Amino acid sequence: MLVPYSPPKLIAIDMDGTLLGSNGRVSERNLAALRSAEAAGVEIVIATGRRHAFAMRVLRELNLRRTSALVSSNGTVIRTIGSAELLHRSHIPLSTALWLCEHVAEFRSTLVLTFDTVGEDGDDSRGALVVEETSGLYANMDRWMQSNEPYIAHVPSFEEALRGDPPTQMMLCGPIAHMRRAEALLAEHPLVTPIGADSRPDAEIALHRTEYPDHDLCIIDILPAGCSKASALEHLAELRGISMQNVLAIGDNWNDVPMLDHAGQAVLMSNAPEDLKQIAGERGWTIGPSNDEDGVAVAIEAALEITSTLNATEKPLMVV
Repeated sequence: MLVPYSPPKLIAIDMDGTLLGSNGRVSERNLAALRSAEAAGVEIVIATGRRHAFAMRVLRELNLRRTSALVSSNGTVIRTIGSAELLHRSHIPLSTALWLCEHVAEFRSTLVLTFDTVGEDGDDSRGALVVEETSGLYANMDRWMQSNEPYIAHVPSFEEALRGDPPTQMMLCGPIAHMRRAEALLAEHPLVTPIGADSRPDAEIALHRTEYPDHDLCIIDILPAGCSKASALEHLAELRGISMQNVLAIGDNWNDVPMLDHAGQAVLMSNAPEDLKQIAGERGWTIGPSNDEDGVAVAIEAALEITSTLNATEKPLMVV
């Protein structure tokens, strides 16, 4: 059938497993596609689970448009890429964070608190990440821990760290089976919105999951209620005066599901988990090439080609 096609004015792209290849870098073809989109007047928005400063380690050298937005910490913070200007930020209430530390007591060795300490240079300081007992983290996240060492504060107890500013994000990291037990413990509580569920009326936090089956690694992100990559993109789209129908979202993992659902067009990478690819088929998302096959570039090139054709024919319809 024929349905209206809305050319993208904003393209939201996940980083790890999507824009970045397995080598942790952006390919030449992907970078060329980003620049072509910007030249066509499309805003490129990076939407990542990474905190702002950790994402900028990669993005700084790409020289994207300075006023474009970076959605970080899975949607709790939005800043510009160039000057790190704060556009939006959400926090987990201190009382909720303290309760959570107690509630997940058996998983505390895998718990990390994240605080937004970004300065004008786009970098942050020690204390942006706070850990307590780290044996569980070094067992599964050793490279991440080493990369972030300058920003990690080791504290005797999380309660001590929660006497000042509230965190933007908390996360549990570990083997998939272990994290599924942590997720189940959290999801049964009425203050918590489970992964993939509509927000509970009295919920104070929302859960998001990222899984890497090849590495037996799962990250459970604990965010303020209502926060996701989708909520951040909706806020940004409102700031920019555009419709979510004019947003193309590209991702590869469970934490990308909200933005893929809410965008006008959605592309899931073929390196996504198999059960997520099944959901993609049910929801009508396009499944593109993998992150090692320039899947982001393929999606952007297709969108720009369709847009160019529509501009020439003035018949904004597509067949589905």
